[in-house]
This record gives sequence, structure tokens and C-alpha cells, in this order.
Amino acid sequence: MTTLIIILMSYLNTPLALAEKSASIRFNPPPPPPDRGAPGNRGEGASRGECTQAGIPLTALVPSYKQQGANETLTITQVWALTSTEQPSFWFYIPYQKSSIKAIEFVLQTDKNKTIYRQNVTVPPVPGIMRVQLQNQETILETNKSYHWFFKVRVVCNSPQPTTLDYVEGWVQRVNLDVSLRQQLQQSSPRQQAAIYAKNGIWYDALTTLAELRLANSQDSQLTEDWENLLKVIKLEKLSTKLLIGTNFR
Repeated sequence: MTTLIIILMSYLNTPLALAEKSASIRFNPPPPPPDRGAPGNRGEGASRGECTQAGIPLTALVPSYKQQGANETLTITQVWALTSTEQPSFWFYIPYQKSSIKAIEFVLQTDKNKTIYRQNVTVPPVPGIMRVQLQNQETILETNKSYHWFFKVRVVCNSPQPTTLDYVEGWVQRVNLDVSLRQQLQQSSPRQQAAIYAKNGIWYDALTTLAELRLANSQDSQLTEDWENLLKVIKLEKLSTKLLIGTNFR
């Protein structure tokens, strides 16, 4: 028994273990791009009455930035973040019961308003945070280009109209990682990778890496703390306790 304790204590002081313990999530937001005349909406608006759960509206898990518009008297909201992957994942909080949802659609456009991808998304069985992945292998984000996404949910609510369209929209920009950063990621554990992405301001990759870890290890208290810290930085800590359903409901 004494030998086992010594072995465990020895491991906990190895560089790998110490690095794992110190790999806390600290998102470093990069400066947003200049006003492109297309402000985003990640979901801070009013909810759809009795259709939602606990009053939290449809929300995109993306940073938002307040900026001064071209008209200096106007403040706009930029919903924007970086990725390093050709086909990033997008995460959304769905507040609606399955019975209230008529359809969900995800649309991706170029910065010239050309639609390059459209997907009918499977309706989740319960309210929670879901993942949208690009299904078409030909749809690839180019480096140093920005893309405009829309996530639309058509719901049945208590209103004179048969259905109501609720939506969020924002931007994703793909960046190229330098050689040293790629090497650092290759030599790191998944949790360390999430921390590295966050430190370098690459939101979509940090969020997806951490979400995948939580889906595989839902009882891990350290991952739960990481998740809370990451969402708190972008002022979405109210979503940190919401059910993470990913895409396992298919």
C-alpha cells in the first residue's frame, strides 16, 4: 500500500500531471473585425413566452462585442469568433420542447451574402445545448475568410400566428495556426488543447474540444469548472448548468 501511494505521488508531480492540473481555461478574446455593416444576434433578445424554459432564449454560444458603428451615435453588436478548422462545429442552446419545434435550419454564407451551405437540423428530444456540424464534405472554410451563419428555429407558440421564427446569427473566421502552436497542440492532452485554443483566442475550437470532453466525462468536476469558466468569460454563465446534449440524439 505504501509503495502504491509513493507511485501515485510520484506521478502527480510529473510534468504531464502538473501540466494537466494547471491547464485551466482562460479565454483571451481577440479584437473583433471592423464593422462590416452586418451586426449579429446571439440571443439576448426577448424569449418566446411560454415556449421557452426558465425564460432563457435561443442562444448561440459565441462571444459578442459592442462596437461603435459607422454612425458614431450608434452602437452595434458583433457576434464573431475564430476557428482553425475547415469544418468547425457550432453550438446553440435550444430552450424549446420538441413538441413546440416545427423545423430547425442552419445556413452558412460568404461575406458576399452567397449561401454555400444549408442544413435541416434534427430536432433534439429535450431542451439543451446542441451541436451543429457541417454534413457536406465539400463545404470547407477558407483561411483568413469570414462566413456569416444563421440558426433558425420555427416554433409553435401561444400567439395568433401558427408558427414563429426565432433565430440567431453571427460570424466565423478561419485562421491558420503557426508551426509552434500546432506542435504544442500535438503534444498536449485534449484538456490542455482546449486551454491552448482559449488562450490564443480560438473560440470555436476551445468550445468544441471542451464540450466533447464533457460529453464523454459528464461527472468530471474539473471539466465542469472549466466549462463554467469558459462560458463566464463571454457572459453566458447562465447556460453552464444546462444539459449538454451534443448530437447523440440522432
